[in-house]
Amino acid sequence: MLNSPVAVYNQAKKDLADYDYNSAIKLLQRLTAVFPFTMQARQAQLDLIFAYYRAGENEAAIDAANTFIQQHPTQPRCDYAWYMKGVIDFPKRANPIERAFGASLSKRPPLKLRKSFDDFRTVIERYPHSIYARDAWQRMIYLRDRLAAYDVYVARYYYMRGAYVAAARRAKTVIDRYQSAPASRSALALMILSYRRLGLKTPAAQAQKVYAANFKGSITAAAALRHPHWWRFW
Repeated sequence: MLNSPVAVYNQAKKDLADYDYNSAIKLLQRLTAVFPFTMQARQAQLDLIFAYYRAGENEAAIDAANTFIQQHPTQPRCDYAWYMKGVIDFPKRANPIERAFGASLSKRPPLKLRKSFDDFRTVIERYPHSIYARDAWQRMIYLRDRLAAYDVYVARYYYMRGAYVAAARRAKTVIDRYQSAPASRSALALMILSYRRLGLKTPAAQAQKVYAANFKGSITAAAALRHPHWWRFW
């Protein structure tokens, strides 16, 4: 009989181990509703985040994470809630069809990527000694590269349509925010080319010096506008 918080929680954990996420969700929900002030109920709130996520209910998982953070703002286990929020919005691999047609991940709107990046940053800044901090940092590097690549894609779009002011601004965003990202070289080249098109000799010369100090080779429109397909999966 599942008439105690310990019994309910143990069965829920068994269901999780057996990949029966729907059953686990029902038990964890029951635990938090019937035995709300128990230690098992608090742990159940965290387990619900994972169960929802594995069941493909991402919105419910994020809601569960936000609820735990709001109800237990000083609880050390908030690191897990923030980490899972980042994981939920973390980009998935391209499917076989996308790979076959060379679909570029850098062209996808980055709203969820930014949210994921910010959630992982929260883990690192608030819980630097968390067991999730190292993985959060590695995922942030990947997200940084993806976000930088997207901004370069947008800057290229503006440049090719003669919107040189917009192109320069978007390229500068990459330089300012994602200095170590691989896309920063293309961003700097686009910024220089845009300044030249606008007749801004001094900013172009200054940016040229930065480029020369960090990269080899000359700056050409063909190279700056080339859009390589790159695949770096988690």
